[in-house]
Amino acid sequence: MEELKSRILKYMQQSPQSISSRGLIKKLKVKDHKEFYRALNELKQEGKVSVSKDHRVRLPKRKETVKAKIISLSKGFAFARPENGGEDVFIHADRLNSAFLGDTVELKNLRRDEKGPAAEVGTISEQASRRITGTLNHESGSYELIPDDAIRYHIPIEKRKGMKGRHGDKVQVEVSRVPHTSGYSGRIVKVYGKSESAKICADAIIDQNGIPSHFPDEVLTEAREIALQKITEEDLKGRLDLRDTNICTIDGEDAKDLDDAISVSRTRNGYKLGVHIADVSHYVKEGSAIDAEAFRRGTSVYFADRVIPMLPQELSNGVCSLNAGEDKLTFSAIIHLDKQGNILSYQFRKSVINSKVRGVYSEVNRLFNKTADAALKKKYAPVIRSLNAARELANILKKRSISNGTIDLDSTESRFTLNEDGICVNVEPRHSGEAEQMIEQLMITANQAAAKLAREKEIPFVYRVHELPSPERVETLIQIVDALGLNTKRLKHKGDLSTADFADIMNQAAGTPAQKVISHQILRTMAKARYDTNPLGHFGLALADYCHFTSPIRRYPDTAIHRILSALLQKVGKEELNRRYLAFANGAATQSSQAEIRAMQAERSAEDCYMAEYMTQHIGEAYTGVISGVTQRGIFVELPNSVEGFVPIASFENADYQFDGLITQVDRRTGNKLTIGQTIDIRVAAADVASGRIDFVPADAEVEISAD
Repeated sequence: MEELKSRILKYMQQSPQSISSRGLIKKLKVKDHKEFYRALNELKQEGKVSVSKDHRVRLPKRKETVKAKIISLSKGFAFARPENGGEDVFIHADRLNSAFLGDTVELKNLRRDEKGPAAEVGTISEQASRRITGTLNHESGSYELIPDDAIRYHIPIEKRKGMKGRHGDKVQVEVSRVPHTSGYSGRIVKVYGKSESAKICADAIIDQNGIPSHFPDEVLTEAREIALQKITEEDLKGRLDLRDTNICTIDGEDAKDLDDAISVSRTRNGYKLGVHIADVSHYVKEGSAIDAEAFRRGTSVYFADRVIPMLPQELSNGVCSLNAGEDKLTFSAIIHLDKQGNILSYQFRKSVINSKVRGVYSEVNRLFNKTADAALKKKYAPVIRSLNAARELANILKKRSISNGTIDLDSTESRFTLNEDGICVNVEPRHSGEAEQMIEQLMITANQAAAKLAREKEIPFVYRVHELPSPERVETLIQIVDALGLNTKRLKHKGDLSTADFADIMNQAAGTPAQKVISHQILRTMAKARYDTNPLGHFGLALADYCHFTSPIRRYPDTAIHRILSALLQKVGKEELNRRYLAFANGAATQSSQAEIRAMQAERSAEDCYMAEYMTQHIGEAYTGVISGVTQRGIFVELPNSVEGFVPIASFENADYQFDGLITQVDRRTGNKLTIGQTIDIRVAAADVASGRIDFVPADAEVEISAD
């Protein structure tokens, strides 16, 4: 029987078109017809062949499946995002197969309906946590959770004896499927506090994004032991001694994890740049508890009121921090450049430094703009020649970068001021001064040199890559830019797009009301930068070679490549480097990319809550903003302080607006337009801290305004 089944399958695989069962008997020259039909029936039951009503045999159609992640749940349906890109896929609630938000699933029976792609969940390949956060609601007489995540309906809460949590509290809930239904119910497992506090909401955001906020005891024990270590003669063997060099750190006033220092001097051919990075890999050993925890965290996470560090403070603020006046172990990139900013040569050396000045961005900016007083000039006297050379070199590098086509995006970061109770009392755009831009250029150069070295040596490595944007996104950008009246000829040309083509659009928009909006749209068009073991280049920076070398205290990829480069400096052979670090580099790239996304999502969510908390103190006040986005339902308006809110189209009285599907709402009665980049007067109507939602109305609208 098994031999006959094997013969049937082999024939069907070699001649995959359908054949009648009688024809198959003849082809195989089977004498025992009963035995043949028993074999055929078994193959049919096993799903290895199919037999039609007219007795034609064929191989079953290959069922196409797509790996995707559930990104939103609504009453009656969900959406999943394919891992390989493309449109989000609609899934009816009856076809979810118990999948929940965040689950990685295999989608089957893919088809295209009138509204787009649809499918059903075949299997759940990776289950996400069933714990979610949200705000407890008790207005309807029963307890419900208003989820923080992309769950578009309220979840009933099981009322139990001794249940903690009151109306308006931010809570964590464990959800479970209600038997014989597609719905869920929840059980409160943690109460954070009142949801109108951004600080409380940030606590919940940390948990909801799965960000580790407490170090295990064994990690803290290792950190304390490392903090007690003194630099020994053994540590200094083979290191480049730079303790007499006029090196300084430059960072924000409140920074305590100082992981990079610089020295720059002029040479006959141009410049000698020294970028000296904390030698974290010397202290964080492979296989240690600290290393495992740093790998798990991937990156430090920054909120308005706290930092969740990748490394314990004993390392990040202590033994690894390049504090002025202290001998510190470092990993130095020594780079020679010509007068046009071209890299002539570079070397990487383990070193020891003693920073002469703890520089602060605001102070260095005052030196540069000649507003520094005598005390400040005295403080920086030991390194002023180096700073002036660094400033000169950075300007050359910036001009070179622009000529290469680097996109200078006008992306706004926000700066939050909190009072003694942790309440946000001010929001303003974070401005980058000349000193910040100088350090950025020097760090980019060091990162570029490290990536060049790795590619040339063909060693396992973790590169920072930024790929070409997808054609679909570029087409959307072209439509928007065309609608704004700018020239998109360069984006439409055939062949590969260059970074300079996008820079051309930014140059056209410079100084116009559309500048910030165009910048935002280009940012949305770009692929997401990530980590990879292949040197795919960095499109946004217009560089063939790039990595992250300069911040090992707060980013694991930097620590990872320090470890690999350290082995290279120790003359470890290529074959041995591959054996030791190929799998490690792959794991670090994947995990660090995921950790970065997790951190960015958490940081943005927390910023929304702090902005909403600030705006609750300004309900009813009028502002002039710029329309930053237009949708079917309304417009988004960004204020000069960087806060963005939503204006429902229904709040425009005596108007009949119609969306053009792109960037404009047009009043069919008057012809008035609401379009991206246009200024508009608004009033603050409402702000909800728990969700981070801020609502505006037109300044002259007669509507009820509430802080609820």
